[in-house]
Amino acid sequence: MSEITKPQNNKNFTPNRSGGNSGGRGGGERKPRAFFERPKPEFDQKMISVRRVTRVVAGGRRMSFAVALAIGDKKGSLGLGTGKGGDTALAIAKALRAAKKNMFQIKTTKDMSIPYDVSAKFSSSRITFMPNRGKGLVAGSTVREMLTLAGIKNITAKINSGSKNKLNNARATYAALYQIRNKAGKTAPVIVPVVPIVPTEVEVVKE
Repeated sequence: MSEITKPQNNKNFTPNRSGGNSGGRGGGERKPRAFFERPKPEFDQKMISVRRVTRVVAGGRRMSFAVALAIGDKKGSLGLGTGKGGDTALAIAKALRAAKKNMFQIKTTKDMSIPYDVSAKFSSSRITFMPNRGKGLVAGSTVREMLTLAGIKNITAKINSGSKNKLNNARATYAALYQIRNKAGKTAPVIVPVVPIVPTEVEVVKE
């Protein structure tokens, strides 16, 4: 049998940590990671509320998530939707789809304000909106987030109730702004006049 020689203690010995073909874990130079730019979403989104709800069935309890989502393009468009699913990703996708269906265009002035006072009530939430001159956006909580998504400026919001329910306040905001929606986008159907067909003489070719 061949004798096993122990390595001598050499103070000047430096291990090769560069990798390469010298063995070890190194496999050469590390390749740079490829970064992919995510496509910019069509609308800005803001999560209003995320709740975990439970339904009692014969086999026990079923857990699901309820999501409320607001979207806007900061140019006067606003939408609000809710969705429910087994996980948050599915619930968010449903809420986004519903918000796009419920989107409408707000009638605004030149300085992105509202033309007149509006108020609405949903459940126990009461909200009033008033245009102001150059004072900016005066609002708080969920109301401010929705007005920011819509791009509304120079407006004062007043919550006339003591409700702190974010979803009810968001729905009251949606109902108030829906009163001043821009109806110009819905055009009337075009009526095409019917032109009578006049029969013409047909030449008969004899063989």
